[in-house]
Amino acid sequence: MSQPSYARLIMLGTAFETRGGIAAAINAYRAQGLFERWPIDYVATHCDGGAVRKLLTAIKALLRVILLLARHRRVVMHVHSASHASFWRKSIFMAIAMAAKCPVIFHLHGGGFERFYEAQCGNAGRRIIRLVLDRTTCVIVLSERWRAWITRVTENQRIVCIPNSVAAIEERPGSKRENLVMFLGRLERSKGIFDLLDTISGLRGPVPDVRLVCAGEGNLESAARYARRLGIEDAVRFTGWIGPTEKQSLMRRAAIFVLPSYAEGLPMSLLEAMASGLPVVATAVGGIPDVVTDGVDGLLFTPGDTATLQRLLRRLMHEPKLGMRIAMAARETVRLRFSTDRVVAQLEEIYAGFGLSAVSGARVRTPAKPLREAA
Repeated sequence: MSQPSYARLIMLGTAFETRGGIAAAINAYRAQGLFERWPIDYVATHCDGGAVRKLLTAIKALLRVILLLARHRRVVMHVHSASHASFWRKSIFMAIAMAAKCPVIFHLHGGGFERFYEAQCGNAGRRIIRLVLDRTTCVIVLSERWRAWITRVTENQRIVCIPNSVAAIEERPGSKRENLVMFLGRLERSKGIFDLLDTISGLRGPVPDVRLVCAGEGNLESAARYARRLGIEDAVRFTGWIGPTEKQSLMRRAAIFVLPSYAEGLPMSLLEAMASGLPVVATAVGGIPDVVTDGVDGLLFTPGDTATLQRLLRRLMHEPKLGMRIAMAARETVRLRFSTDRVVAQLEEIYAGFGLSAVSGARVRTPAKPLREAA
């Protein structure tokens, strides 16, 4: 039986200007020319802003998807999703596509999906998640550890590991940096922000000039209040969300990037820090150990172990040659494994496996194995 071909691909995700990892990943694909090489209709199902704006965005997306399915019929749907509301919202779109007998690529982002499935969903919720995963044509995960976990949840045999990617970033100058520690992410307990503040408090003795910059949204008031309680408010700055220009400026000034999270997928901030030549210290959770080899291109520790985190930061600050060696290895790791062109080429193989035709003149890899038509 011949493999059916599809005319269009509908990609669902957040609005391009939205803050967060999904938008960053999709913008990296767009910058690499993916949307120019393939017949993609991008539909934003979520945006930043208030509840009314988010609801209107979701309704508009639903109407547009229905129109696209009616117009093209032979359509593949590529869904970028995290956990909680992101998954439940996207599950509606996936159910519509499956009812129309369109194959669905489910692309899982975010590090909290395991906890979401195992601890935050009831029996009915878990059954729905398994049903969705079982019926999608292809599931994309960000790391091998996520692949190992998700194979225990679903009977789907088509689980593909495609990491997040990062564009090439200009190398930082080699001159000595100030003792500035950088945190980039949401200010919430699960990201380890309070552990990091405790660590900076303990470092004030051996490293009196240590400073911390926390860039990101979340519970700024609670974090600032905790810093005041520790007596380190003069050493900590909370910037709120920052754009790409400010982010790169901060990475050029910082000495160390720290990610003390309790759960992660494959964080874009980690890849960006490594690409910029910034030594990284991170917890060994989610997909991070698939990226960072402890002692080679970064340093790893256990979530909540502030004593070890303090020791690692002090070591990097007192041994600049170690930081330089780790930073150089990190840049090479990103170049070899997580460059945008390599990651996009993997996506293109999947698209070609559905019989999708690239735009005239575009060159893509031929897939080793075609994908089956959706049931």
